Amino acid sequence: MAHDRPVEAVLQLVRTSWTKRSRGGEEAARRNAAPVAFALPPSTRAPFAHEVLMDEHDEFSPRSTTREDVSDVGVQLREVDGLLRVELVVSPYGMPKRRRRPPAVRLARGEWLRWQVNYRFASPCSCGGQWSYRMDTFNIAHGTPSAEVFLGEPSRHVSELAALR
Repeated sequence: MAHDRPVEAVLQLVRTSWTKRSRGGEEAARRNAAPVAFALPPSTRAPFAHEVLMDEHDEFSPRSTTREDVSDVGVQLREVDGLLRVELVVSPYGMPKRRRRPPAVRLARGEWLRWQVNYRFASPCSCGGQWSYRMDTFNIAHGTPSAEVFLGEPSRHVSELAALR
């Protein structure tokens, strides 16, 4: 049975963005060393979203924000029969097109999920018409976890990482 009350969930979005410059060599090593999870901000109770952005132009230094609204972060969250139903909403503009998608994941209280997806974008206005790239890592916990929860191993992992030309 679905409830209209807010879900008790904590969502951390770690978004890493880059251009062709970081596709090989030392720059790619720097990009690949960027974390996919961070400790949560202190004294915050579910529901909330913790967004961490890392971009090539600032050498992948993390910038973070926190907000109570988890409805507009790229996932659909709904509590059904005591389980948190998580479904990723992919960008309609990114490549490759994903015709077959993984099903929604259901999490019991205390469990958490890491869902990763990557994209390639055509950017005629920015980046001088070059491709830009992005990897989104969604760390999602059902309940109010400890600040270090996402630094461990997830209960579930979904990978939609594709080869990006």
